[in-house]
Amino acid sequence: MSTSSPPPVDTVVAPGALEKTDILHSREFQYLLAARLCNALGGMGFATVIGYQLYVLTRDPLALGWLGLVQAVPALSLSLLGGHIADRGDRKRIVLTTASGEVICMLLLVLISINIQALGVLALYAVIFLIGVASGFLRPATSAFEQQVIPLEHAAKGSTWMSTVWQAGAITGGPLAGLAIDRLGIPTTYLIIAVLMGSALVFISLIPRRPIIPATEGETLGQSLREGVKFVFANQSLAGSMALDLFAVLFGGAIAMLPIFATDILHVGATGLGIMRTAPSVGAILVMLMATRRPPTGHAGRNLLLCVGGFGISMIVFGLSHNFIVSLVALFFSGVFDGVSMIVRDVVMRVLSPEHMRGRIASVSWVFIGASNELGALESGVAARLLGTGPSVFWGGCVTILVVATVAFTLPKLRELRL
Repeated sequence: MSTSSPPPVDTVVAPGALEKTDILHSREFQYLLAARLCNALGGMGFATVIGYQLYVLTRDPLALGWLGLVQAVPALSLSLLGGHIADRGDRKRIVLTTASGEVICMLLLVLISINIQALGVLALYAVIFLIGVASGFLRPATSAFEQQVIPLEHAAKGSTWMSTVWQAGAITGGPLAGLAIDRLGIPTTYLIIAVLMGSALVFISLIPRRPIIPATEGETLGQSLREGVKFVFANQSLAGSMALDLFAVLFGGAIAMLPIFATDILHVGATGLGIMRTAPSVGAILVMLMATRRPPTGHAGRNLLLCVGGFGISMIVFGLSHNFIVSLVALFFSGVFDGVSMIVRDVVMRVLSPEHMRGRIASVSWVFIGASNELGALESGVAARLLGTGPSVFWGGCVTILVVATVAFTLPKLRELRL
């Protein structure tokens, strides 16, 4: 596969260039961490403000469910194609191009929010759809590019630090967004998010390009996509870990409903909403900092199953609670359990993915993640409308525990997985 010559200032680094370097001392890894921090701040801030804005405008739980669906449809539809392109093109260039599109969308949200009475809620959903389109290409390329930057022998430590920095940004992103909404208003909050996402682009641009993976001669697009999907489902550990995340968050997640808990059940307002969004991240970052010393991958399968089960129990407690402190504690422990499972899932994917298929395997993973997050938001909205917000979260936690038991029984290779 022929490629154009890179710009003189953008050198290409071969795989393994960091093999003899402490990963924390690598300048490239530091840039990667800085970009991850900015994206975490912006991403958590965006999730907070868009959910709060829609619920204030509509007072309808289903509006939050539609938010997830509108973003999920293009993201999931394009993810496999995005993985194919990431395995055939310049991954860094794809990341920069699609992330720039997301920055533009944030700026559009600034303008829409200033004129929200004239433009209405549909304009917000239109921009969310565009963000979903960009995500379909951005997510697989980002994952594959990060795996090229972080050498395989540093997979556990690198993944743990990347997740830790993400959670650190999420801890501060939610409360800062809530405060910004109350003090500065929604349009200014979107503008701050755009600046953060633009800063992440700068850091990514400082990382040298990686080689483009040569395409298999004569392979069609359809064959390429099928190869990635087939590889994942032929591996119990990959497919099982992805399925656990899918069903746990699809049925057990409560994040999309937090604006309702904050306004109607716990009565803590936008600032309280930001704190609630932060509580899981506090739990996750604490356990991730511990994992930088002792990664939970020795008994990876067992730890993953136990932690997803613990996540389900946390959601049961949260769904039953009408006390702000008890709710925060439940969310905190949901983050503890999710933090461990996140590390295990990420290392499983990095270790078991061949270099030439990282983009496609990442795209399949993002289909699972997108289905759990975005479609889970729709499921949460529908369940809240039918059962009530608290009961819907309670029963979702029960289903999560049932899923864990089913996976543990039917997938012995995942249950016994050690890394």
